[in-house]
Amino acid sequence: MLTDADRIVFFGGAGVSTESGIPDFRSSGGLYHQQTGTSYPPEAVLSRSFFDRYPDDFYDFYRRYLLHPDAQPNPAHRALARLEAAGKLTAVITQNIDGLHQAAGSTNVLELHGSVHRNLCLACGRSYPLQTVLAADGVPRCSCGGVIKPDVVLYEEALDPAVIEASIRHLEAADTLIVGGTSLVVYPAAGLVQAFGGRNLILINTQATAMDAAATLVVREPIGAALGAAVP
Repeated sequence: MLTDADRIVFFGGAGVSTESGIPDFRSSGGLYHQQTGTSYPPEAVLSRSFFDRYPDDFYDFYRRYLLHPDAQPNPAHRALARLEAAGKLTAVITQNIDGLHQAAGSTNVLELHGSVHRNLCLACGRSYPLQTVLAADGVPRCSCGGVIKPDVVLYEEALDPAVIEASIRHLEAADTLIVGGTSLVVYPAAGLVQAFGGRNLILINTQATAMDAAATLVVREPIGAALGAAVP
C-alpha cells in the first residue's frame, strides 16, 4: 500500500510517543491516573479555568507529567520522516504536543493541540522557548510581568481553526491515511479522519478502535515496530 501511494497522511495520538518514554493518557500508567497534588482530577487541572485560577498548581502538575525534555524520537517518528523525505507523505497530523515529529525530521507537522516548545505571554504576546518554563521557579513570567502560558490547547479552549482547515485539506487530498497510536475517542480531533475519502485506511493500534471495521488494514502492534518495519 505504501509503495503504491502518492499522497499519504499520518494521523497520530499519544501512543506514537509512548515508545519514547512519554506516558499516554488513559492506560493504567497514563496521565489521567497521576496524582495532581490537589483535590482536582488531572482533566480539571489541565483546563483553562484552572490555569487562570491556580497557575502555581497547574505548572507543578504540568512540569511533572507533561514535560519530557530528554525524550527522543522513536522508530515511528523516524519512519514518518523517511516517508516525507521520499516524497510520499504530505502531512503529519498529531494530537501530541512534544515536538518529536519535528525532532525526527518531519517538516509539515500539524499540531492539533499545540506544542510545549511554544510559550506566550498573556499580557504582551512575547514568545518564549520551553527552557524558560523549565528554568522558572513557580509560574514563569514575562519581562513585562505577565504570566507565560504554554501554547497548548487546554480543556475549555478551542482548536486553532487554521490547523483544522489545513488538516482537512490534506485528508481530502490523500490517497492513503495511516492512523496510529490513538483510540480515536478525543473529539473534535478524532472526527477529522472522517474527511478522508481515499483508497486505503491503515490503522495501527494495540487496542481496537471505532474505525477498525472501515479500515483496509488493521495492525495490532506497537507503532514503532510496525512503521519501522514497513518503511525501510
